[in-house]
Amino acid sequence: MSNISILIIEDEGVVAHDIARRIRNLGYDVAGIKNSSDQALNYLQIHTPDLILCDIMIDGPKDGIEVAEEVFHLKKIPLIFLTALSDRSTLERAKKVLPHGYIVKPFDNHDLLTAIELALYKHSVELEKLAITLDKIDRIATEQVTEREFEMLQDIIKGLTNQQISESRFIATSTVKYHIGKLLDKMQVSNRADALHKIIQLLTN
Repeated sequence: MSNISILIIEDEGVVAHDIARRIRNLGYDVAGIKNSSDQALNYLQIHTPDLILCDIMIDGPKDGIEVAEEVFHLKKIPLIFLTALSDRSTLERAKKVLPHGYIVKPFDNHDLLTAIELALYKHSVELEKLAITLDKIDRIATEQVTEREFEMLQDIIKGLTNQQISESRFIATSTVKYHIGKLLDKMQVSNRADALHKIIQLLTN
């Protein structure tokens, strides 16, 4: 999977599947739906989605804010809180885990799209501050990364989908997929989110 994937953490089944439908309609991939803190954290031990939508009130021993805190320390995946709660005490707790967005239910597709794009942009700015260079990427690649592959990586960091990369660079989507596939192989990862996580580990440890 090389397109942008979003994990949904929501314990109300009907709501979760409605969110999944909206995400697909907006052109993103659904990495999965998890309805409890245990399910979500077990999934995140193995997988790295590009973005997380997390309800604050979820089943399990931890609430969404506690899950977000673990995510921040584990993988630094951008996370948006999705909740019906909007009281000040909840907002104060939520702010402390540095979420990339906050949507109050009920919401429309425009609210969802805006929150997702802003979260991905904010995350891309944070990554750009790490001063990622071709030389640094070669340190974690099995063989030398080409200039074109590095361009694809820069676009991934900006949060661009394959289609957006294709349009901005005036190349076919199949060509984008080919270069990203080669890049991921060289970095020994299976998707773009794992590539970004590997880079963060390299440059922040």
